[in-house]
Amino acid sequence: MTTITARPERFASLDMFRGATIFLMIVVNTAGAGGAFTQLQHAPWFGFTLADLIYPSFLFAVGNAMSFALTRPMPEHVFLRRVFKRAALIFLLGVLMYWFPFVTHQPDGSWLAKPFADTRLTGVLQRIALCYLLGALCARYLKPSQLVMVAIGLVVAHWAILVGLSPAGEAFGRYKNAGTLFDLWLIGPEHLYKRDHGFDPEGLLGTLPATANVIAGYLTGLAIQRWGKHAVTVGRLAAIGAGLVVVALLLSPVLPIGKKLWTGSFVALTVGIDLILLGAVLWLVEIRGVKVGRSFLQMLGRNPLAIYLFSELLVVVLELIHVDGEGLYSWVGLNAFQPVAPGPVGSLLCALAYTLICCAFGWVLDRKGIILKV
Repeated sequence: MTTITARPERFASLDMFRGATIFLMIVVNTAGAGGAFTQLQHAPWFGFTLADLIYPSFLFAVGNAMSFALTRPMPEHVFLRRVFKRAALIFLLGVLMYWFPFVTHQPDGSWLAKPFADTRLTGVLQRIALCYLLGALCARYLKPSQLVMVAIGLVVAHWAILVGLSPAGEAFGRYKNAGTLFDLWLIGPEHLYKRDHGFDPEGLLGTLPATANVIAGYLTGLAIQRWGKHAVTVGRLAAIGAGLVVVALLLSPVLPIGKKLWTGSFVALTVGIDLILLGAVLWLVEIRGVKVGRSFLQMLGRNPLAIYLFSELLVVVLELIHVDGEGLYSWVGLNAFQPVAPGPVGSLLCALAYTLICCAFGWVLDRKGIILKV
């Protein structure tokens, strides 16, 4: 007798949520000349802006996708091979992205090979890879109730390491907290983020609480599949989300909200907001049947990794082309957008125009049926 397991029902709202995070991620990462609006810049240390919400939202969306992929029957060895292979490839792509274009332009106009010894080993894709790996292993072997405890445990462990292993008064500082000291010891400053004098916002310790965002997304995906496309589901998501936002605000005086450290209050706040936003999208798309922007965001959500990589690599290539002493992307922002709309407005228009170019790349892939899977 053969048992056929029905594939879980797809939710357009989940795909749209993932697509929206990619769109906003590119906008934030590619601000043009003129200076971005405050909400499109990350908080300098503690605090919270719209830009700070985007990366944890993508991790949340990674968990959503896992809730569908991991419910399919799969032998143990196949699961482990796929999960470790995917995590390794995403990590490798992140390293290669920072090494790209493998050459540097010298002041005399010559080109030299860019040494791997100066290449950043941490980063956005690398953290996604590690969080995906930890989240997938936990989801495979633990029950939902246990996953809740693991997520809380990861956040508490992160806090305990910062407070217990950092030098006195440095637990929530930038350069001498336990996470930074560990990164400097294990990886070395030459392989860390260069723009912050030794502090890396995607350091290894932050992987622990960031994995809680993935687990939260996974549990949310399971819950939505179980509860269905109903107003009750929206109400539950909104209520849980609001509760987490309140928890984050209550914790903030003793555990400040900060993306760069990825504090526990930051996890609670971002998961709470994501639940509220996802509930709103669920209500508009699945219940009310709103179709505006559906195909566009779903298209982005089908190929998020390819579109993100394209956006990062293309802007690097454009900046290698110098016009009047400026990189081409900077030159276009300064000369095409700032005269029309000076300041942050022109910066945003430049970023939006570039993001739409990246979306066009995603559209071409989608039309050809190409989906980058690793």
